[in-house]
Amino acid sequence: MPTRNSIRIRYWREGILVLAALALLGGTMAVGPIPQDPGYHRFADSRAIFGVPNFLNVASNILFLAFGIVGVAFCRGPRKPRAHASWSALFFGGMLISLGSGYYHWAPDNATLVWDRLPMTLAFMGLFAALVSEHLDERLERIVLIPAVVIGAASVAWWHYTNDLGLYVWVQAVPFVAIPLMIAMFPGRYTHRSYLLYGLGFYVLAKIAEVADRELLLLTSNVLSGHSLKHLLAAFSFLVVYLMLRRREPVAGRKDPQ
Repeated sequence: MPTRNSIRIRYWREGILVLAALALLGGTMAVGPIPQDPGYHRFADSRAIFGVPNFLNVASNILFLAFGIVGVAFCRGPRKPRAHASWSALFFGGMLISLGSGYYHWAPDNATLVWDRLPMTLAFMGLFAALVSEHLDERLERIVLIPAVVIGAASVAWWHYTNDLGLYVWVQAVPFVAIPLMIAMFPGRYTHRSYLLYGLGFYVLAKIAEVADRELLLLTSNVLSGHSLKHLLAAFSFLVVYLMLRRREPVAGRKDPQ
């Protein structure tokens, strides 16, 4: 039976998570509207191959599909994780990213970008719901997952109709702030939690590659642009999460959070 001190500690940790999420939201709102950069659609590598425009930016999304399929299959198999609905949402989002991002890069503009960003929010919010379920209380998955997915989709709709990326930026940021906080503050119920940090590392490298789009194309003698590399690195984040789920075991003597 939980002691008064353990309950106090638990609420303190959960309060920190809520405050961090609210601080991020307040920060993005305080900045004011974040408009879409009209130059975003001008990528360094626009070469057409086999009749496909922007070929490498389109084709480099294939790993999202591959790792997403593997992850969804695992989440539906005999060793499926406890929060399998949320983890499935993450990997299904990865599958849809492959299609949405490929569609966007075939003909880059704001209208097609919607279909690139929508599946991203599904993946982000699936990850967030899985982390909340496994670190706070597994019963929260039923409460958190669907509202989180709706908020994610709403962030894309808000950007599309108002040209303000603030809410979308917040949706991206919350899971990746939650990962180190949960690892630092909550005891792990499973081994291999460090894989979450590895996945976060791949995503950070992907964002760096995105910024260095043209520079990396020149550095690789026009072989691979930063944006194509971004897709490959970000896809490996899904592979790392899949490997974590496949390899981890329950920590001996560690009870589920109640």
